[in-house]
Amino acid sequence: MGPVKGDGVAPPTVAPVAPVAPAPATTAVPSVSPVPDAESALRQLRSRGRLRGVIALFGPAFVAAVAYVDPGNFATNFTAGATFGYTLVWVIVVANLMAMLVQYLSAKAGVATGRDLPELCREHLPRPVSRGLWVQAEIIAMATDLAEFVGAAVGLYLLFGVPLFAAGLITAVVAFAILALEQRGYRRFELAIVALLGIVFLGFLYDLIVVGAHPASFAAGLVPHLTGGDSLLLVCGIIGATVMPHVVYLHSALTKSRVACRDDAERRELLRFQRLDVVVGLGAAGLINLSMLVIAASLFNGRGHSGVDSIEAAHAGLGELVGGGAALAFAVALLASGLSSSSVGTYAGQVVMQGFIRRQIPLFVRRAVTMAPALVVLGLGLPATDSLVISQVVLSFGIPFALVPLLMLTRRRDIMGTFVNNRVTNTVAGTIAALIIALNLFLLWDTFLG
Repeated sequence: MGPVKGDGVAPPTVAPVAPVAPAPATTAVPSVSPVPDAESALRQLRSRGRLRGVIALFGPAFVAAVAYVDPGNFATNFTAGATFGYTLVWVIVVANLMAMLVQYLSAKAGVATGRDLPELCREHLPRPVSRGLWVQAEIIAMATDLAEFVGAAVGLYLLFGVPLFAAGLITAVVAFAILALEQRGYRRFELAIVALLGIVFLGFLYDLIVVGAHPASFAAGLVPHLTGGDSLLLVCGIIGATVMPHVVYLHSALTKSRVACRDDAERRELLRFQRLDVVVGLGAAGLINLSMLVIAASLFNGRGHSGVDSIEAAHAGLGELVGGGAALAFAVALLASGLSSSSVGTYAGQVVMQGFIRRQIPLFVRRAVTMAPALVVLGLGLPATDSLVISQVVLSFGIPFALVPLLMLTRRRDIMGTFVNNRVTNTVAGTIAALIIALNLFLLWDTFLG
């Protein structure tokens, strides 16, 4: 440590001995690593071994993936499969590929800048635009909570007969308990979410094995086509349930400071693992979504029960046509989905508010505000599945407001540095945004003017 500049007791002859130049280098070191010669956080994780080192770097995409298999997906995928059979398989595949690219861009923004997407919007976009994005993000948070709370409440009702309104309150309590794990370290929270995601995966794996599938019909469903306005509504719902606006914001917050990197070389190495994390985590979510549609298509549409258009009816149908084990697996998966996605949704809401307006309110207050619409739906006894499908359509309309700023910011070299998007990435991501916006505009026209 050099002598303090301006020390009045130091004799004049000492001043030249204390060089000014080394001071910035000395103070710059802590921003990279607290101890200059210490092993970096990335190297410490990688030193655990080939497998353990990779697993230690996994997590953010799995937290994001939970939002891609929330109860809204149950509603849209089962309705799509029961009504249209395998026709919309291609939509789930395309939506999942879109989600992989979008979530990777969000993860990259966090690693490259050390900021999450809401913070970047506040710093680099005009203030009215940033505030407008915050307002719509809060509305989207309410639509998200509607799907998650209603789904978890229905799961509790199917398993234990708990009245829906009381089940919604229980969901809030459990969500708080899961969120409390994050206060004790991000890894505990991630592991809890991954465990719940695993329950959802195993539940639908069991049901898929029991129900079976038709490979030829599945292959035909990979060819893009629609069957009218009703199928278009479900297309928007599936996309809205798959590409989730709030986790576009959240993913960047999960990666911005999770693993400290010394330099761009380490950031580039970390991004390779983040890319793998996205492929594995969202790939698992995509398989779950496909299994939902395949089960509904094989069991209900294939047997002439195309009128199955609610989660309760899907649960009852599984019990009647397959057996109690399949119905139990479905209900457990639904409950695990609702509880995990509700916790992730609340976490995302905090990131949005803190990033856009530098404000943070107690989790209890936030939860009370955003879950209010869900409790109204449960308290009034409104159709749960219809409410879930509509909430997913609302989410679909919110996607461009998260996606467009993400693309605008990640294509700027002054923000991303060497990690700026290349031309191919910009073209593909721009096409995705344009496609989603076009679908939403067409849905509006078909609904109100068609």
